[in-house]
This record gives sequence, C-alpha cells and structure tokens, in this order.
Amino acid sequence: MSDTKTVASQKEGPAATAEFPPPVKWLDDRLGIGKLGKKNLRKVFPDHWSFMLGEIALYSFIILILTGIFLTLWFRPSMAEVEYQGSYSLLKGLHMSEAYASTLDISFDVRGGLLMRQIHHWAAVLFIAAMMVHLLRIFFTGAFRKPRELNWVIGFGMLFLGIIEGFLGYGLPDDLLSGTGLRITQGMIQASPIVGSYMTFFIFGGEFPGDDFVSRFFTVHVLLIPGLILALVTAHLFLVVYHKHTQFAGPGRTEKNVVGYPLMPVYMAKAGGFFFVVFGITALMGALLQINPVWLYGPYNPAEVTAGSQPDWYMGWLEGSVRLMPGFESHFWGVTLSWNLLIPALIIPPAFVTLVALYPFIEGWITGDKREHHLLDRPRNVPTRTGIGAAFITFYGLLWIAGGNDLVATHFGVSLNNVTWVLRFGVFIGPVLAFWLTRRIAISLQRADQERLLHGLESGIIVRSPEGKYSERHTPIGEHEAYTLTTHDRLVPYEVGPETDTNGVRAPLRALNKVRAKLSAFYYADAVQKPTAAEIEDAHSHGHEDDVHELTETEAFREVTPDKH
Repeated sequence: MSDTKTVASQKEGPAATAEFPPPVKWLDDRLGIGKLGKKNLRKVFPDHWSFMLGEIALYSFIILILTGIFLTLWFRPSMAEVEYQGSYSLLKGLHMSEAYASTLDISFDVRGGLLMRQIHHWAAVLFIAAMMVHLLRIFFTGAFRKPRELNWVIGFGMLFLGIIEGFLGYGLPDDLLSGTGLRITQGMIQASPIVGSYMTFFIFGGEFPGDDFVSRFFTVHVLLIPGLILALVTAHLFLVVYHKHTQFAGPGRTEKNVVGYPLMPVYMAKAGGFFFVVFGITALMGALLQINPVWLYGPYNPAEVTAGSQPDWYMGWLEGSVRLMPGFESHFWGVTLSWNLLIPALIIPPAFVTLVALYPFIEGWITGDKREHHLLDRPRNVPTRTGIGAAFITFYGLLWIAGGNDLVATHFGVSLNNVTWVLRFGVFIGPVLAFWLTRRIAISLQRADQERLLHGLESGIIVRSPEGKYSERHTPIGEHEAYTLTTHDRLVPYEVGPETDTNGVRAPLRALNKVRAKLSAFYYADAVQKPTAAEIEDAHSHGHEDDVHELTETEAFREVTPDKH
C-alpha cells in the first residue's frame, strides 16, 4: 500500500504543476513550493482599515533598510578629527569628527544624499509612530488575549528595540544636538548605583564623549538591532499566520472562521499597492519637509548646549520625566544616590514598560478568562480596559509635554516653574481623571447600545394612548446591526469559591484569590451586561399588545411622509 501511494503522489506532481512556468516548475520539483503555496497563498485576511497600521510599520522598516544601505556606503563611523573642506561654506575650515564631516558630505556632496537622509529619518519616525498606534489598536480591541499573548510581547519588544535603534541613529552624526542628547543619557547611566561609572566607560570607551562611541553605536545600529528586529518581525508574522487573523464582530464572523480576501491575488495586490503609497508619501516628506538639519547645529562640543534642544519625539517622555523630578540625592556608605535621575530614568520607565508588556497576563489572571479569542472587542464593551489605556496615554502624553516644558513656557509666555509644577501634579491626577472619564463614557455608550437593541430606533412619531399617555414609537434595528451589538461575552467576575474542598482541606492561595476576586469585581464594576434573548424578546413585545403596535421601517416612513393621493 505504501508503494502504491508513493507512485500516485509522483504521478500527481507533474500534472499539478504543469501550468507553472519552467523556472517555477524547476523550483517546485526541488522545494515543493506548489503544495506549500496552495495552502498559504489562499489564506484569508479580513479587510479593515485599522489592520493597515501594522503594514505601515512593516513597510517603514523596509524603507529604513533600503535607505540605510545607501547611507552606509558614504558614512564614516570615526571620531578622528579632520578639517572640513566640503561644500557648506559656513563650516569650511572648522575641525570636526569624521562622522560629522561625512554626514555633511552626504547632505551636500553626494547626489541624492540629503534626500536619502531625510527619507531615512522620516521613515524612522513613521516606523515608531505606526508601531505605537498599532499596539494601541491591539490593546483597545483585546487582540492580545489568548492565544496571542506572546505576539503582544514580541510586538512590544520590536517597539522597544525600534526606540533604541532610533536613538542610536540620532547620535551617529556627532552634531551638537545629538551630542547634547548623548550627554543627558550619559548622566542617566552614571546615576546607576555602583555600576554607573563602569557602564559609562564601557559604552563610550573612556571619559565622555570618548573616541569609540560612534563606531560602537554604528555597529549596533547597522547590524545588531536591525537583525533582532528582523527576527522578531519574522516571528510576529509567523504567529499571525499560525493563529489566524483577528476580526471585528459582524454577520457571518465567528471565533472559528475568518471572513475576508485571500492572500493571492487580492490581498497581495492591495498590500503591494499600499507599500508604494507609503514609500511615495515618505519620499515626498523627505523631499519637501526638512528634518534634522545637522549643518545648523555644528559639530559637538562638550562645553556647548543648543538652546531649546529637543530629542526626537519618541524620547520626549523620558526626558520629561527627568525634567519633572525635583533635584535631591542621598549618601549611604560613600555611595551617592541621585534620586532626581534614578527615579525618573531608571525606575519609572522600566516599571512602565514592564507593566505594559505584561498586561495581557495581568488581565488574564484578574478575569480568569482562559478561552481563545479571535473576535475583537469594541472598546466600549470593556470599559475598565479602555479606561486603563486612556490613563496610560495620558501619563505618557504629560511626560512628553514635560520634555518641552521650556518651549511651552516661551511660546505661551508663562512661567517655566509654573508649567513644571502643573505637570508634576498632572502626571498623578491626569491618568486617574482620564481613567474615570473614559470608563464612564464607555459605560454610557454601552447603555445607549442596549437601549438601541431593546427598544430600536426613535421614529419621531408621537402617539397618544386611550388613557391620554404620550409615547414615541420605535422601529427595530436591522438584524446585522443587532448581531454586531450582541457578539460579545457576558462579563462574569472571578469568584473565590469554597474555603475548603470536599475533603476539608483548606484551599491554597486563599488570600491571593481574595485579592484577585476584588480586582475582578472592580474590573467588571458597572459594566452593562448584554441582554439575553429572552430580555430582547420581552422588550420587543412589551407595550405592544394594545393598539400601539411596533412599526416596521416601511410603516414608519409612510407615517412620516403620508401619501399625497
């Protein structure tokens, strides 16, 4: 029997691939790409604009690689001092590093160099922004739930590496602005107890700025981190295909299917076209919108600082946390602890990042939800999670504003101290207010949906009953809309359970489970449960047994626009 199956499969191979062009057939005979492609190239992907956010991040990464290869050919990662004799006359004859001189050469003497530099920088900004918004979409829709917790961690790891990669690239030109940012970073590293000075010497190769940091940053920026990001992108896409894509609730969509278009030819054509759209817009920005004009700042000099200097926007929140912290320090056994750097730079950011990265596991533990989820949540249907997301955004945004507190003060003509103190209180009060307000809005939207589902649409027709009571007639919503409004789970808080089992043995982790139950009750507090089928039926039939009957959409239209004849 085994011999017969082998022969049959061999006979089917050429017939199945006879229509392939000769080069493809040659590969198929050796790699089996026909069988592999038949399964995966017809994979279905849902069609929704929000899914393009991840594609923008992916395409921006590709643009970064392509433009980065171009820049690598002319950039010289060296701190050796040279005398500039290039085309930019205002700096001619000035002593500077080879790194800065080569950056000027790329900008003014290499054909297309400035365009490539600006496309590269804009693509980096777009890459990080797209990843952030993509993660927010995943968070607010619950796409991180089982079985995608690992993919959330991978995606967050890509964002973290992307920020580090952007910061390292920002420091490579060795201009005055990037050097100022590196000086601040060096101070944060030195604030680490005991190991700070050793880490500084290891990174910079001696006293700041040292002679080796450009070459070291260049190696990490060009080889190490891009390789790590590429590996994480591969793993991320593999898990997307393996777990199948999430989708929003709607008619015909369940936890066990995917409604959309196949990868070939529809989705591939759309994705390919969208890549050129992203590339075209990025190139247009690089051509028309100036970014990081290093020739205006001059070479880095440790004795100078540019007025109103600001890092790239994705590092603003870290600088803002340092600016808001009051300056104080402590001395223990000959060791100085600089709390004004230790807390905002080495404690708060890692704690914030860790909390966000582990959130899927924290929410799963609080809710006790161990089921697989392939349908996305509407943010209003999970008000506590939506409120937490709003609090995170508010916290990040206030720190980001604090990173430019001097510019806020000068542009609006207010006191710098007043701006700083308002933001100091704001980072504590703002997230709480954002959580409470967003949660209440989400619950209100839930109640509006429930009212719409139970009582239908307002028809604008006022009727009077025989008893003299006035009421407005409602028309039922469509089946498709009703399906969408009811395709989510009823929220059931976690319960502790009996103190002992059937054998009288005390349940383990009783105190921890009580805390978990309280957190679960808070998580689901005030959430509006979706009505049952019986409640919907009762609401539709209630009050219609008399002469006031429920109108269909056609009848309501006729009542509002009576026949002229």
